[in-house]
Amino acid sequence: MQLTDIPFGVTDWATIAATHHPGERGAATWRTQYFGPAENQTRVRMVDYSPGYTADHWCSKGHVLLVLEGQLLTELEDGRTFTLRTGMSYQVADGAEAHRSSTGTVGARLFIVD
Repeated sequence: MQLTDIPFGVTDWATIAATHHPGERGAATWRTQYFGPAENQTRVRMVDYSPGYTADHWCSKGHVLLVLEGQLLTELEDGRTFTLRTGMSYQVADGAEAHRSSTGTVGARLFIVD
């Protein structure tokens, strides 16, 4: 990730329009901003996963992800699993290890940069 041509700015996430993304089970609600030049945009998201959410795909995009609230279950395509609680994060490069997310009965709020 190379952050270029992004002036100082403040984002009030409550004012960013939400988009709805159904999963295999449950749903994700994204609030998304893009920063930087078109050829090197950085996507920044506040994401809410409903309780019982399971992603409908394996993701191979790189991310830096922070759990703000709740609990996130992350499964790697090789079978490893990780449980992230409030205040925990993960990072993975583009094309590194395919992963997918799910939640238990609590749901999760995430801050994601990719």
